[in-house]
Amino acid sequence: MGTAPPSESVKTGKMPEGEKMRQCKQEEEQQQKEEEREGLIEFYSSYQELFQFFCSNTTIHGAIRLVCSKKNKMKTAFWSVLFFLTFGLMYWQFGILYREYFSYPVNLNLNLNSDRLTFPAVTLCTLNPYRYSAIRKQLDKLDQITHQTLLDLYDYNMSLPQRDWSTSSTQRRSSRSLYHHVQRHPLRRQKRDNLVNLPENSPSVDKNDWKIGFVLCNENNDCFHQAYSSGVDAVREWYSFHYINILAQVPDAKALDESDFENFIYACRFNEATCDKANYTHFHHPLYGNCYTFNDNSSSVWTSSMPGINNGLSLVVRTEQNDFIPLLSTVTGARVMVHDQNEPAFMDDGGFNVRPGIETSISMRKEMTVRLGGSYSDCTEDGSDVPVQNLYSSRYTEQVCIRSCFQLNMVERCGCAYYFYPLPRGAEYCDYTKHKAWGYCYYKLLAEFKADVLGCFHKCRKPCKMTEYQLSAGYSRWPSAVSEDWVFYMLSQQNKYNITSKRNGVAKVNIFFKEWNYKTNGESPAFTVVTLLSQLGNQWSLWFGSSVLSVMELAELVLDFIAITFILGFRWFRSRQKLPPPMPAVKSQDNAAFQDEAPALHAPHRFTVEAVVTTLPSYNSLEPRGPSRDGEEGHE
Repeated sequence: MGTAPPSESVKTGKMPEGEKMRQCKQEEEQQQKEEEREGLIEFYSSYQELFQFFCSNTTIHGAIRLVCSKKNKMKTAFWSVLFFLTFGLMYWQFGILYREYFSYPVNLNLNLNSDRLTFPAVTLCTLNPYRYSAIRKQLDKLDQITHQTLLDLYDYNMSLPQRDWSTSSTQRRSSRSLYHHVQRHPLRRQKRDNLVNLPENSPSVDKNDWKIGFVLCNENNDCFHQAYSSGVDAVREWYSFHYINILAQVPDAKALDESDFENFIYACRFNEATCDKANYTHFHHPLYGNCYTFNDNSSSVWTSSMPGINNGLSLVVRTEQNDFIPLLSTVTGARVMVHDQNEPAFMDDGGFNVRPGIETSISMRKEMTVRLGGSYSDCTEDGSDVPVQNLYSSRYTEQVCIRSCFQLNMVERCGCAYYFYPLPRGAEYCDYTKHKAWGYCYYKLLAEFKADVLGCFHKCRKPCKMTEYQLSAGYSRWPSAVSEDWVFYMLSQQNKYNITSKRNGVAKVNIFFKEWNYKTNGESPAFTVVTLLSQLGNQWSLWFGSSVLSVMELAELVLDFIAITFILGFRWFRSRQKLPPPMPAVKSQDNAAFQDEAPALHAPHRFTVEAVVTTLPSYNSLEPRGPSRDGEEGHE
């Protein structure tokens, strides 16, 4: 009865020890697996698990078919092809939408406004290049040289007005200098290209087979023939070239400011009120003579109270060419141009001629254009971002920029400025008494300018805001046959009008607004961010029938895919660093022997346990029947 507790302690102390070791080992392995699984619970353990979870739980239509039909390989393949084909078509449409968005298209908005309108500026020129007193003698000498040139080339005896040809010694030196420079740039004829090899006295060569022009040379005596198909154009261009040189020799431009407003403008009326000198400014144009600009911001700007011919500008102008230069001006009349305030009058571009003896009624319609800048167009707000200096004392326009660009290139390449354009600071106008080769340089540069070699048309951009006037003209005889007698009588009494050919000496011009309505052409973005998102949503719903949250699911899939790729790559890299060096091939048998001996290492442990268990019954004093016997004895 005293030996029972030792037997119980041996059994309870030996048996659970092995089981506890195995249980602990299993628990550690299970815990390790759970920890590994918990470490990848957000990124899944494999790509297959990731895509299976996505297809089973996403709200994108068609994705579930990739999972539920996985036992049917044909359906799986069909839905896989259909899913990715639809996905590709959707992103193809996305590409089209993005390309359209980044092309920055615009919508044209047309607005019709009605309001009192500011009257535009109106420039009127005489079309009569004047023989100014400062250059009269030189022009008379140029006419004599031209007379002899035309006589030699065409046997034409040009009539010359009677002049006082007596000259001083200074004027004679100036005349000799002019003759010398004219001889350096002579007007001559040249055979056409297909008749170059024929002799001049060949009977097959007619006068019409010649081209006429003038020769221009540089300082290295490299010359070219500036030829024209029309003899009229050649003579006018040759004469104009020498005329510009004469004008450039005048040291003070104010010497050419010989305004004769009263002898050109016989009557001026705006909005039924008489004009005065405060309403116009004067400037001189080398080819169009004296020019007058009305309503150019020099005083209060005119406002048209009502549309119609009686509420605009009405002018009676003299069109007789008195003391004119016939080789420069071949037309009779006046030239008029309508333009906005603070813009120069480029008479060559937007002007048109007024015929003598005709009343010209010009109706206007205002039109404004507002362009979007920035990424939508290359327009400029004020020209400050254009790489061309503005030489005009006016606001930026495209024509202002183009002419400034040419003038700056002229100064840089030829060393002097062209007389028709403003003078840059520190430069002087071209004159062949100082710049002998400027004519050669100018015509070469002009050819490059027209071919856009200078890049002026590329540099000069359109303004974002501009105002234009659409003009339409009507013509009628003025004065009429029944009224011309009293009209000319009144003009002769008031304006000393004593022209013999009365009808060809005057013209009338009316400029007025046709209506108060004016058109505004504006631009607005055709494809905004909101429009882009709307279009993308439409395409997404069309191909997959899903929403914004579905897009977030797809984004989550991409992020999880990247995360899994990074983690698996990192583990692979770590495992490569921990691998032991490879065993030599000659010791493979030893490795096999080591594997055979491995169970033997565990055998003693298992054998010892079995020995302990099997030897327990040999000790009778430790049998579990002891307690029952004690119970029996106690019972007895």
